[in-house]
Amino acid sequence: MTRIFLLFLGLIVTGCCHVAVCLAQEKRGASTPWKTYEAENMRTTGLVLGPEYTPYQVETESSGQRCVKLDVKGGFVEFTAERNANSIVIRYSIPDSKDGKGRNATLGLYKNGKLISHQEISSLYNWLYGKYPFTNYPGAGHPRAFYNEIRIKNFNINKDDIIRIQRDDQDNDANYCIIDLVDLERVAPALKAPANSLSVTDSRYLEQDFAGDYTLAFRKCIAKAVETGKSVWIPPGTFKITGDIIVPANVTIQGAGMWYTNLVGDEALYNDVNKRIRIKGSGGNIHLSDFAIIGKLNYRSDNEANDGIVGSYGENSTISNLWIEHTKVGMWVENSRNLKITGCRMRNTIADGINFCVGMAQSVISNCTARGTGDDCFAIWPAVFAPQLYSPGQNLIINCTGQLPFLANGAAIYGGESNQIKSCLFTDISQGSAILISTTFPTESKEKQINNNFSGRTLITDCDIKTSGGFDHEWDWRAAVEICLDKRSIAGLEITNLVIENSFSNGLSVIAKTEGEKIGRLSNATLQNVTISNHSIGVKGKYSLFISADALGSLTIKKSRIGAIKNRYGKFSVLIVD
Repeated sequence: MTRIFLLFLGLIVTGCCHVAVCLAQEKRGASTPWKTYEAENMRTTGLVLGPEYTPYQVETESSGQRCVKLDVKGGFVEFTAERNANSIVIRYSIPDSKDGKGRNATLGLYKNGKLISHQEISSLYNWLYGKYPFTNYPGAGHPRAFYNEIRIKNFNINKDDIIRIQRDDQDNDANYCIIDLVDLERVAPALKAPANSLSVTDSRYLEQDFAGDYTLAFRKCIAKAVETGKSVWIPPGTFKITGDIIVPANVTIQGAGMWYTNLVGDEALYNDVNKRIRIKGSGGNIHLSDFAIIGKLNYRSDNEANDGIVGSYGENSTISNLWIEHTKVGMWVENSRNLKITGCRMRNTIADGINFCVGMAQSVISNCTARGTGDDCFAIWPAVFAPQLYSPGQNLIINCTGQLPFLANGAAIYGGESNQIKSCLFTDISQGSAILISTTFPTESKEKQINNNFSGRTLITDCDIKTSGGFDHEWDWRAAVEICLDKRSIAGLEITNLVIENSFSNGLSVIAKTEGEKIGRLSNATLQNVTISNHSIGVKGKYSLFISADALGSLTIKKSRIGAIKNRYGKFSVLIVD
């Protein structure tokens, strides 16, 4: 017999909606070739900090909200490697300088008690302050973006080796170093140049007065590739780029691997928006793969053009196996259909990891990871500020992992037809929601007769969400999963097979913002096989499911284990079907 419950004004239901379907599942999130070692689980002479869940604290922005502070010179963390590796990534934080211009320090890297190398670290590319879009000046208070990372290759590690990271500061005034985590990875050998390819290092593309800037060489090589039908090859090495690289249709650019081929910005020029690393698509059938982009951006200005991977990729393009860090965005792409982005890593960007913006259709982000981004790790925003070549919708974010953004959300959908988030993992989203479904950003133009608001079936399914739903700067506490009816309606939302654990605030919420006659309503929305456990770990008085007082519409819950439900408004109905 089917039992139906209706929840109206002011009613709180504790316990379970009834029986949840919690079956064994395949691993959710990206398939990653590295193993992470958490600092708080290592042997240390330092101080273990956390857990902490309040805003503007380094612990809150740490993995698992815990980290280790090395507050004396010679302090260390060390651990035993569980498998072979030949590369290491260290996520660290050192104090900023008083003027916000950064300071340097030194970490010693040891194996089995022997010094392998000294690594210079810096605070230049972390620490932001004040109100959005933030400043680099410590006097503004409210610090965020505490962490930076270094990556080191050709560091051979065998299983059971003891790895030590130690404060070996020389002449500097950094009075501590905080270690959050370490990744160890066994990187495959560098790729070889493919047949029928042109190398950017060919002397034909280098000026007589060449001084290490490869911008013009890239442009010439790409032009020759267009002329000959060959591909562009970037061998192992570091290549300084100081301007736009336009990629026309039918061009393939391949490097030797994200650990070997590095396109690096010029720190002295990077404040000039026109002298940054910007790989700009301008056509279809473009293929980019196997290199890294290392920018030099350490501030946010929404009035400046994005650097990183940008532009339009037409139809049937691919972007794969890229590492992107210290750019404004990892990727901000527009007007592409059947674009496939796979195996990419976004690290410590100033804004979004990957944003599908204007005119994105039938495109996929798969097996990608984002950590330490300054806005949404992954976003679908069918904006209308530029002409759209394709009707936006039917995009998919699948088997991706989002972690530790210092602003905003793990994944967000802001409109469009029948978009999906599937089989993803979101952890430690301490500044917003793991998943946000929202009408906050504009997707409609009456002048252009375009309305890209939610339509069809928006599907969120088979995702794991852990320690998310934190404080979003001037907004409020976000739920781990949030449905935001910001002056417009959302219809056709289906959320299935989610596991939400340890929410900072509410587990799942439906909130609304009205403005005059601009009123949003939730309709044809379903939760099914959703489990929410242990909410309010960061702020008291929250719920597993919260419906705000001004929310309108309805939500159907099927076969879920929800817990405490708070529904503040009698015109919003929660229908529980067992």
